[in-house]
Amino acid sequence: MTAEAARARIEVLLADELARFEREHPRSRELAGRAHGSLLAGVPMHWMVRWAGGFPVFATDASGARFRDVDGIEYVDFCLGDTGAMAGHSPEPTVRAVAEQAARGITLMLPSEDSLVVAEELARRFGLPRWQFALTATDANRFAIRLARRVTGRPRILVFNWCYHGTVDETFATLDADGRVVARDGNIGPPVPLGETTRVVEWNDADALERELAHGDVACVLAEPALTNIGIVLPEPGFHAALRESTRRHGALLILDETHTLCAGSGGYTRAHGLEPDLLTVGKSIGGGIACAAYGFSDEVAARVEASIPRDESDVGGVGGTLAANVLSLAAMRATLSEVLTDEAFVRMIALGERFEEGVASAVAAHDLPWHVTRLGCRVEYLFRPDRPRTGSEAAAGGDPLLDRLIHLYALNRGILLTPFHNMALMSPATTDEDVDRHTDVFAEATAAIAAAL
Repeated sequence: MTAEAARARIEVLLADELARFEREHPRSRELAGRAHGSLLAGVPMHWMVRWAGGFPVFATDASGARFRDVDGIEYVDFCLGDTGAMAGHSPEPTVRAVAEQAARGITLMLPSEDSLVVAEELARRFGLPRWQFALTATDANRFAIRLARRVTGRPRILVFNWCYHGTVDETFATLDADGRVVARDGNIGPPVPLGETTRVVEWNDADALERELAHGDVACVLAEPALTNIGIVLPEPGFHAALRESTRRHGALLILDETHTLCAGSGGYTRAHGLEPDLLTVGKSIGGGIACAAYGFSDEVAARVEASIPRDESDVGGVGGTLAANVLSLAAMRATLSEVLTDEAFVRMIALGERFEEGVASAVAAHDLPWHVTRLGCRVEYLFRPDRPRTGSEAAAGGDPLLDRLIHLYALNRGILLTPFHNMALMSPATTDEDVDRHTDVFAEATAAIAAAL
């Protein structure tokens, strides 16, 4: 069978799943139609136009690792709000703390004791002693970059190709065929040419990292400890040591963004692998779904920051915000970190990730498909290529949007939600063995159907 004929048969499978989705979601379809009268593109957040079924599922309620939609269908949720609900939906300790704090005040522009408890817990987990708070990981990254530029006096940052750091302008950069830094496809309204603000190297390329840092104009390297948003791309042995040594030698600060890689354990990849960043950012999950984020500093960097900002200028420098560090978000973080996303919870979540990985690998092997599965702690992802990518560019080149959409929709039609566009699965404290095994069964059915079509 030719490749074109095989793809045509995959298109038929997708058409069948699209028809089933539309047939089984009449109320979501009705609300999607109504939404075009009041919401841009018919969705409350623009990327939702890409949901695999042609219109999004409208949710009604969620608890633990499950949610229901307006058509009364219940789903096992492995998307978990793309990490925002990694604590599970509405964990009881977080709900209780939020309700109690909301009755006593929501935002005051004053500190609470919770801010001390949360900072002390983050210091225990990540090894950085000084902390600040924000509302999103994007903001935490923006603030960390500003502060890095302030204390180093340097203009540029360095990121890795196909990284993900929220909506930070400087990070939506890539390399063109000639190795020049340009805006990534789809970058909406970049304020300046990306080459003016950013240097880009491929993940796991220590030689390129050294070459770019040698220019002497990089304030900071902003990195995920492993790439997560273009498929999971793990660091090769020795790469983090080379990254740390090179940044120190060239006077660039190292900022690690643990927002997604917190899945590696209660102290993220940093604690699991003994990393030593100058700054660290984390958001999404640490408040159990309440908007919040944090960024931490080594003692040395904290002292440089404090010395560089006059007291009378502390509120006009573009760092912070009126609602940042509000008492409600701090109460949510305290409860979530102390009672939900605990050290013990991560041990169980990672074991579930291993179980999920084994189920996917067995189905792929059973049909001799040229795919692979990669796991990072309690986060698992399958890619439709035989070899594990070592760079973001290799991962991007190996993507298959047609299979991504088919697998996502096939699972959704059978009561399983994966993260859209790259079919990532995340375990929560509420996820069960039965939830994982349900995915294994559905994935085995999907691979059998796809193998028969190829």
